[in-house]
Amino acid sequence: MTDPHQAATSPGTDQGSIDRRAAIAEALGKEVWPADRDALVAKAQEGTPSDRVLADLQRLPAGRTFENVQEVAEALGLGTEQQRF
Repeated sequence: MTDPHQAATSPGTDQGSIDRRAAIAEALGKEVWPADRDALVAKAQEGTPSDRVLADLQRLPAGRTFENVQEVAEALGLGTEQQRF
């Protein structure tokens, strides 16, 4: 656990990374987890994801199961918040 008085956003995390992660989370919802790349792409395609979201999901490594959007963001090299509590 980190200091709750520290900013939750990791150093080097920019607004673009935060926005990309939010778009991925919105496209996938909460009921898809755990899932591999193909399941995440299929779930996103049930809606109307942006081209960027689909491209990001298709870049994920095959054969890996992701437990949540934070793991997806980490695999994509996006900054993630620290666990504060």
